[in-house]
Amino acid sequence: MIFRLDERLLFPDPELAEPDGLLAVGGDLSTERLLLAYQNGIFPWYSDDTPMLWYSPHERFVLYPTELKITGSMRQVLRSGKFTVTTNKCFDEVVAASAAIERSGQDGTWITEEMKTAYSRLHQQGYAHSFEVWFNDELVGGLYGVRVNSVFCGESMFTRVSNASKVALIHLCNSGLYNLIDCQVHTAHLESMGARMISREQYMKALNGQL
Repeated sequence: MIFRLDERLLFPDPELAEPDGLLAVGGDLSTERLLLAYQNGIFPWYSDDTPMLWYSPHERFVLYPTELKITGSMRQVLRSGKFTVTTNKCFDEVVAASAAIERSGQDGTWITEEMKTAYSRLHQQGYAHSFEVWFNDELVGGLYGVRVNSVFCGESMFTRVSNASKVALIHLCNSGLYNLIDCQVHTAHLESMGARMISREQYMKALNGQL
């Protein structure tokens, strides 16, 4: 059953989500609603031509930093010092670049203008964070997401130069700030770096600091 949200600040039980994870329609992207969503394992995912959709998958695709796999060639890239990594230096630029990047098999982006504004507010209030990768003082890759306790709920990443997004992810995992990275959507790229599926029950324990 798909629930329709109204002005009240609440969500249905995430366990009632459809098999594909779709839980609710409607609502808004206020800071309060977004924080409530992430704290309950729910995230918005929609496009300009659809209603506002909220998902809570029954299984989560996640990466434990301790299980991160780094190839030999990637270790060489890291040792080379080719890239510089910063944190929260240009959050809005990372979001904009993630929205603009072309992705295989996808038509357009789910990072709408409304979403850009909402996540910028989250960042300004200290809830959303970005990792930026630089080459010759040019922004060439990065990622952003929302922090819930010791879980980093990854929203999106981009790369303009080979390996740049991998460097961002590695620095995120090695930051020591997070016990779990929520990747949301399965990709072969992230699986090759150690990401795997866990149950909602395991994910909720992580969100609540019960790892």
